[in-house]
Amino acid sequence: MRIAAFLLIGCGWLQAQVPAPLKATLDKSCLGCHSGKAAKGGLDLASLPYDLANRATRERWIRVHDRVEKHEMPPTGVDMAAADRSSMLRLLAPALQKADLADIAVNGRGPIRRLNRDEYENNLRDLLHLPDLDVRDMLPEDREAYHFNKVSETLDISRVQLAAYLDASEAALRQAMATTPEPPKMTKFRTSGFNLFPGLRSTGTLQSMFFIKGNQGINVESERARPLTQAEKDDPSIEMGLFRSPGWPYGAFPRGFFSPSAGRYTVRLAARAVLQHPGFRVTDAKRYVPMTLRSRRPTNHDIAEDVKSVGGILEIQPGQKVYEVQVPLAAGQTVEYGLLGLPVPQVDAYPAQPGSYRFPPMPTDGAPGVAFQWIEIEGPIPPAAWPPASHKVLFDNLGIDPKPAQPKAEASRLLRRFAHMAARRPVPNEAITGFEKLIQARLDQGESFAEAMLVGYQAFLSSDLFLFEHEPADHYAIASRLSHFLTNSRPDAPLFDLARQGRLRDAATLTREADRLIASPGFETFVKAFSNYWLNLRHLRRDDPDKRLYPEYQLDEYLVDSLERETLMYVSTLLRENLPVRNLVESDFIFANDRLAKHYGLPPIHGAALRRVSLPRESPLGGLLTQGAILKLTANGTSTSPVLRGAWIMDRIIGEPPPPPPPNVPAVEPDIRGAKTIRDLLAMHTKQPACASCHAKFDPVGLALENFDVVGRWRMHYRGTSEGERITGIDITGHDFSYTIAGMVDASGQLADGRRFSGIRDLKAIFAANPRQLARNLVEQFTVYATGTPVRFADRAEIDQILDACAGQGYRTRDLLHALIRSKIFLGASKS
Repeated sequence: MRIAAFLLIGCGWLQAQVPAPLKATLDKSCLGCHSGKAAKGGLDLASLPYDLANRATRERWIRVHDRVEKHEMPPTGVDMAAADRSSMLRLLAPALQKADLADIAVNGRGPIRRLNRDEYENNLRDLLHLPDLDVRDMLPEDREAYHFNKVSETLDISRVQLAAYLDASEAALRQAMATTPEPPKMTKFRTSGFNLFPGLRSTGTLQSMFFIKGNQGINVESERARPLTQAEKDDPSIEMGLFRSPGWPYGAFPRGFFSPSAGRYTVRLAARAVLQHPGFRVTDAKRYVPMTLRSRRPTNHDIAEDVKSVGGILEIQPGQKVYEVQVPLAAGQTVEYGLLGLPVPQVDAYPAQPGSYRFPPMPTDGAPGVAFQWIEIEGPIPPAAWPPASHKVLFDNLGIDPKPAQPKAEASRLLRRFAHMAARRPVPNEAITGFEKLIQARLDQGESFAEAMLVGYQAFLSSDLFLFEHEPADHYAIASRLSHFLTNSRPDAPLFDLARQGRLRDAATLTREADRLIASPGFETFVKAFSNYWLNLRHLRRDDPDKRLYPEYQLDEYLVDSLERETLMYVSTLLRENLPVRNLVESDFIFANDRLAKHYGLPPIHGAALRRVSLPRESPLGGLLTQGAILKLTANGTSTSPVLRGAWIMDRIIGEPPPPPPPNVPAVEPDIRGAKTIRDLLAMHTKQPACASCHAKFDPVGLALENFDVVGRWRMHYRGTSEGERITGIDITGHDFSYTIAGMVDASGQLADGRRFSGIRDLKAIFAANPRQLARNLVEQFTVYATGTPVRFADRAEIDQILDACAGQGYRTRDLLHALIRSKIFLGASKS
């Protein structure tokens, strides 16, 4: 009996070239439906080439192999004898392996790849000793493939990109070069009273901000402020009370300050946590209020600003205290007060009154806020020496505005010195000649020595000698691959030394260096970059929760920031503590702070800092799947989608991505009225057998997470707009809300293989029971991120060896990483 089509690809092989045993299996199983012009799915196996040396043809046969191996083809309802399937795979796999290995031996495992814009900025920061350098956004966004922005095939270079690299490198070099005999003068700014805020009123009603004297609001007789008396202007005891969080439009910074030059500044402020009561009376609070400082320009709040949180989170306590933090500021910037977790009044609170605001009802014990007494900003903090280290990278010990007696000879020396420091590998003399000629031409044209050198440096930093990473043909390439893997930047001095000594193919040395980098502060750069793409964490703020259905989440940046930090700390801990890979889906702890404890329904926690929290055995929390960041990313803000969540988990965590949906098939639209359950909607969507067979692989996985809402809080019922008990109130933006408590959640289901679960705990146990699958996917994600090349067919046997080596200890995450960096996948063929 012949079997129906099992692929969507095609383009012919000559049957005479196919090995006879494989031809017999295909004749028996496939050619009845897959030959000639009427071949199903457009696949004519009678004319598909068997030239496995051709990469494109080999990839087609790999897809044949994989879909047959996964029992995806033949399609459901069409039998294929187990012996026939096994025979086909036994015949194809060795041939594909041999052909792929032969290709790697000739052409290498992957091509060279360009640094992405994050790596480029980090390389400049480390090379030029400029830790606060900010040029990333001057470069075009890098394209993504196989989940990451580090893949060679998408990191091309165009004229637009080259021009951007030239601009970014020039900006970095000019920031590195000192141009004055002395460092920028350190200034001290201090203000208090009414100068603590740019005006006498804030957007968002009078309750959002007012001035305080003797615990009583002053100048609060009406929303329109009256002119100040001279005595009030001069009164140092007046405090500024702030009772709202940032949210456009917003501008809350001291009057009269902007940074005279770029650098790091020390900010000191005297403040206390307070409670606001009716009549603008304040008392000391009973607990702290978390806040950040935000760098921005002191412009009107209606002007768009690139606002960034700086200096970490401060916990402002009851009772006046002085707080101190260092922050980076660009020239012309100021610091803005950013209180966390407070109301964010928004415009048009009363629909009949355009432009109106309303402060939400005060809690019975008072509305929390901060009363500021004074602020002091001092800087820029001078470097330890002048000229600074950044200048010496460019000009050695020639000082400011160098004018050497023999400029061309000195230019050659400095250029070679710079190239040696910048290139991450030895640079042959002939490669430097072009840059040398460029500098000398500028000197001949009368350009100053410093400007001529900058032109040469700029060209070098935009050249292939700096921009590109190579396959590991030597120890320098291994050092660079390892450092860009684990710190997203260039090798540091100890790693360079080991490369020079030729010691990086020694397994013990390589493992020791990996552990050193994992323990370093630079590893947090890896954690963020890796998580931003593997887990899609960079899109955490993309879909805001629906105002109608989830008013409690409106503009709650403290919650979103805490969710992001939770996931980053968890990923870091998995590797630094070498936890078994099952912790990806199931663990007995989470990281939480005060806001997350409230969100997850845990006992109260004091403080904004995350700390490890043990979970009771019956808790549904633990692992990545039930973290709020992941659950928010896999929802659309209005509804939870088992389709999105299930497909995401199968792809990112399990390593079995679903195929793309057929064309012209609409997505499952939520019924926000609450009349139909998600199961009803999915049943309607999957009536067609072709849809049902695919959805059966991931919809049940998503259904297990239905007890978690769009931001990951546990729920027993859905919310709607018309069906069920109605809930009304005023949210933190001052707007009315109204939603209904709709039907109950049913998180039970059955996987495609028949295993049943009653909820998320059962599903986690099912996934955790197959740690090898979790480990394989994690190693494959590491492979793409570390090498810039997707997993090849020839890599599969090597990955199986990695898994075998780590199986005895439960596939511990750092063990998996160690095994990868010692493998041929990472190190390439030994040539040194």
